[in-house]
Amino acid sequence: MTTREKAMEPAEVESWLKANLPHWKLEDGWIRRTYKTASWKGTLMVVNTVGHLAEAAWHHPDMTLSYAWVEVRLMTHSAKGITGKDLALAKKIEDVVHWQPGKEENELEGTPGSDMRFAYVKYD
Repeated sequence: MTTREKAMEPAEVESWLKANLPHWKLEDGWIRRTYKTASWKGTLMVVNTVGHLAEAAWHHPDMTLSYAWVEVRLMTHSAKGITGKDLALAKKIEDVVHWQPGKEENELEGTPGSDMRFAYVKYD
């Protein structure tokens, strides 16, 4: 028999988000983040990225999307609130979706920012 996870206190969640994921917010019992994209192509890439990470983690978010944005919502349903699982997955999603290879010291240059044909995520 597995032990049911305990939801974190809202103040603890808000403090963690402020320190680690300032673009994520605690709202209505979920942690949420909206990613703005440059087009439908970028939206689909974000959705597929989040889907891959969630499936690999076996922890699944709710998502709402439109042409140029994706909202990701996380909550541990069995705990009826936010747990460390939600925070860990949110951090991984943030790291991958907002990864900008061109800003690192390596051979990867990233998508061209000057050509809208290749636009992807609107980085914060």
